[in-house]
Amino acid sequence: MNATYRELTLAGLWNNNPGLVQLLGLCPLMAVTTNVVNGLGLGLATLLALVASNFAISLVRDYIRAEIRIPAFVLIIAGNVTLIEMLIHAYFPELYAILGIFIPLIVTNCIVIGRSEAYASKNPPLHAGYDSLMMGIGFMLVLMVLGGLRELVGNGTLFAQAHLMFGEAARGMTISLGTDFKGILLAALPPGAFIGLGCLVALKNYIDKRMAQTAKASQPITRQPLGEAA
Repeated sequence: MNATYRELTLAGLWNNNPGLVQLLGLCPLMAVTTNVVNGLGLGLATLLALVASNFAISLVRDYIRAEIRIPAFVLIIAGNVTLIEMLIHAYFPELYAILGIFIPLIVTNCIVIGRSEAYASKNPPLHAGYDSLMMGIGFMLVLMVLGGLRELVGNGTLFAQAHLMFGEAARGMTISLGTDFKGILLAALPPGAFIGLGCLVALKNYIDKRMAQTAKASQPITRQPLGEAA
């Protein structure tokens, strides 16, 4: 049975978030998230690759033999990622230079391949497209939040490189904690990414636990009628 759109939304954004629950795509998650803009750029590229590839895979799923489905899926994903890479290179050259090899590596990202095999190959196009949209947004949000935390703690700024995506007018978007803030170098280094992601995962687990406790406490207590045997 196909999941409802509400279930797909909750799964992608929270309950089965690729970055916080499935812990997929950790290589770009750790390497690129030095600031918000880098996370947004790679997150959007991954989102577009997910939606385009999974929608296409769902359309042709009945025409691909089971023995060659993975190579066929990879070819479809590679074609979409190549197109996205060319667009980023053409319109956002400075951002492309920063993201570098991590854009073509989307082809082998476990999130994209995993959703194509687990969902797109078994469900109709609209459901597959919506599932990939929610998974992509969930992953992009994790990239942005982690990038924002590392940028804020490491450099004392937010949106410092917004002009790479939004033009020179976006230089005024930069938020700074002041020139006196020296920053914590650890946040800008790879270990800072592991620590930051660990904190986000711990926070999500804590929220889930509190929500479960609240839901359990709000359930009515059923009392056994008098006179019935225990």
